[in-house]
Amino acid sequence: MKKKLNALFVVSFSCLVFLNGYAQGNHTYWQQAVDYTMDVNMDVETYRYTGKQKLVYTNNSPDLLNRVYYHMYFNAFQPGSEMDMRLQSITDPDRRMVDENGNSRIAALSPDEIGYLRATALTQDGKEVTYALEGTVLVVELDHPILPNTSSTFDMEFEGQVPVQIRRSGRNNKEGVALSMSQWYPKLAEYDFEGWHADPYIAREFHGVWGDFDVSITLDKNYTVGGTGYLQNPQEIGHGYEAPGTKVKRPKGKTLTWHFKAPMVHDFMWAADPDYIHDTLVMEDGPDLHFFYKNKPEILENWKNLQPKTAEAMRFFNENIGPYPYEQYSVVQGGDGGMEYAMSTLITGERSFGSLVGVMVHEMAHSWFQHILATNEAKHEWMDEGFTSFISDLCMNSIMNQNKANPFEDSYNGYYSLVLSGKEQPQSTHADRYEVNAAYGRSAYSKGAVFLSQLGYIIGQDKLMATLKKYYADFKFKHPTPNDIKRTAEKVSGMELDWYLTDWTQTTNTIDYAINSVSEASGSAQISLERKGLMPMPLDILVVYNDGTQETFYIPLQMMRGEKENPYGQVTRTVLPDWTWASPEYSFEISKSLGEVKAVVIDPSQLMADIDINNNIWLAGAQ
Repeated sequence: MKKKLNALFVVSFSCLVFLNGYAQGNHTYWQQAVDYTMDVNMDVETYRYTGKQKLVYTNNSPDLLNRVYYHMYFNAFQPGSEMDMRLQSITDPDRRMVDENGNSRIAALSPDEIGYLRATALTQDGKEVTYALEGTVLVVELDHPILPNTSSTFDMEFEGQVPVQIRRSGRNNKEGVALSMSQWYPKLAEYDFEGWHADPYIAREFHGVWGDFDVSITLDKNYTVGGTGYLQNPQEIGHGYEAPGTKVKRPKGKTLTWHFKAPMVHDFMWAADPDYIHDTLVMEDGPDLHFFYKNKPEILENWKNLQPKTAEAMRFFNENIGPYPYEQYSVVQGGDGGMEYAMSTLITGERSFGSLVGVMVHEMAHSWFQHILATNEAKHEWMDEGFTSFISDLCMNSIMNQNKANPFEDSYNGYYSLVLSGKEQPQSTHADRYEVNAAYGRSAYSKGAVFLSQLGYIIGQDKLMATLKKYYADFKFKHPTPNDIKRTAEKVSGMELDWYLTDWTQTTNTIDYAINSVSEASGSAQISLERKGLMPMPLDILVVYNDGTQETFYIPLQMMRGEKENPYGQVTRTVLPDWTWASPEYSFEISKSLGEVKAVVIDPSQLMADIDINNNIWLAGAQ
């Protein structure tokens, strides 16, 4: 008996060491993997669909998993949902989601207008599991744990109803597109070094697991389908997918099955309409561009002209961020504004040409920052929306010949209005936890874009663009965090930038520097400055003299431990001693007398987001 107990102890101890080794021994980067195979049947009369999903889930984490979660997004579009409750309680609800009286459109949906998505059967490796639907999240208790570095196969049968178009997804949007199918399938939640990210769908953005998708969609044969993935059976389908000069051999019957494959994506969107025009533009340097839009005379010219602009935008992003890794990108009319998806976007199409190009450019830019880099948008939405806004502003300035001196002026103005509103919250706020929608929008888009443009002010514009390229090259398909963009900028610039990431994204500290005085001191002009805001910055000071000459003075921030190169190469620059953060005042002398000085300006580029530029300028005789 004693020998048996000892043997049992050894076995139990060995298992404990084995599991602890997995839990503690792997501290390198890892990410989970999913492989979806789905067969879906859509009834275009009732807007209801059924599906079968085989999901192979690979646990590359060092952790043992006893539970998994699925996102069931369509359940948000029901009276009483969290999305509905948020609409009814927030002071500035999304105008697309409320009626003319400001009431929630979700609350008014009838049973045949709501959205729903529910599992009707679910097994793990052939064995039934226990699951419970909690709003937009399906909680699954596993039959057996998924060990580290092993896979488990989930087979699910599900049913859904497409809601009346309310937000992003839906049927019969305001432009008449029949089906905008985003967030439509049971989607496994992300598990990473922070744990599970099974956020309910309340308002904001998404986080997903990369994998391969094999999707078959059966619906009325008169409908054209566009979206994510490469069509596998173009000669059966036609609808503009078939190769030129080949004959389409469609199966008999009232429906067609569209078979798509999408490698290494973390989402799958499709849209369908019986009146879609489908155009293709083959770029010489790739990828193939597809366009799906309604056959309406008033929009045809804009959509035709959009196509070469889409190619220009693709080349711009390839050059300034890095190579687009897929062989296809689709621009699809649908949805309720503009929203990015894997290898594609949904945009509303009844716009002016400038607006149409603008929304296309913005959503395409998301392909890099959200669908290839893929930060967690619920926690770091500014890294996607802000960086996308930054690069799309540069792109629009180029391909639309806008010739703006500061392409980011609107972003700066949005940030300043946020500060003045009194509603600013730190950018580290969860996307669903902002008090008002306006604060979220300006923080994510405007302040997020300023993060990059102002980073260019700090480290130099050439270093900023090099940082973006290295960031993309190093972190594509890796879900980067804020520290990753900071560390990349540090490696490129040689500067220490933790202070910048901390103050800008984790606090609401503001930048406000002032010229206190310009006075005479022993025959030389002395310039006295003050840091009035809590956030420190290095300073560029421009001095203009009466004879028309100019020179600049650069005051490094000591905690940066470095200096940027002269951004005004044609103007002489003097590098002054460092300014420490704890010192609120700083003075320096110049070689000219006070009488020779015409003007002194803090940051002539206006790329530093100083909240009060009125105290940044001193003019002789105006004091």
